[in-house]
Amino acid sequence: MSLEYAILVSLQERAGSGYELARRFDKSIGYFWGASHQQIYRSLKRMVELGWVSCDEVAQEKRPDKKVYRVSDSGAAELARWLAEPAADPPAIRNELSVKIRGASYGDVGQVLAEVRRHRRRHAERLAVYQAIEQRDFPDPTGLTGQSLHQYLVLRGGIGYERSMVDWCDEVARALEADSPR
Repeated sequence: MSLEYAILVSLQERAGSGYELARRFDKSIGYFWGASHQQIYRSLKRMVELGWVSCDEVAQEKRPDKKVYRVSDSGAAELARWLAEPAADPPAIRNELSVKIRGASYGDVGQVLAEVRRHRRRHAERLAVYQAIEQRDFPDPTGLTGQSLHQYLVLRGGIGYERSMVDWCDEVARALEADSPR
């Protein structure tokens, strides 16, 4: 998937400037499809050239004019076309930590265990962020429909993934601790 489709989805949800879009990526869609601010601005330029988004300049007091991007009719059509395509098959797991765990007996198991614990902390932190977003934005998900439901479902996928990674790291840590000489 190219970044352009993630941007089209975000702009369909709400028009905004490049800066606002980059901030949205930092706080929501970027958890699932990351992009640097520079990548976003380059993509927006390309999308304007393709006619997928329009750009209006908005005057601001004591600041430079702001460019506000909106999805054009051709951009909406392109997004609909892309949404109808089969999604790419998920790639095989490519996880450096898994390779380190597999090779732990060839090095310092204690260092690998420390790395497992570091990864566990990172996944637990991300899980806490996702759960806080869920509590803040979706306190009662039973009546969700449309866009809100779709956002919630993606968030739930992130929560499930992070929870499974925390559980796996715990399992690996227990096993490595039990296997290590004392």
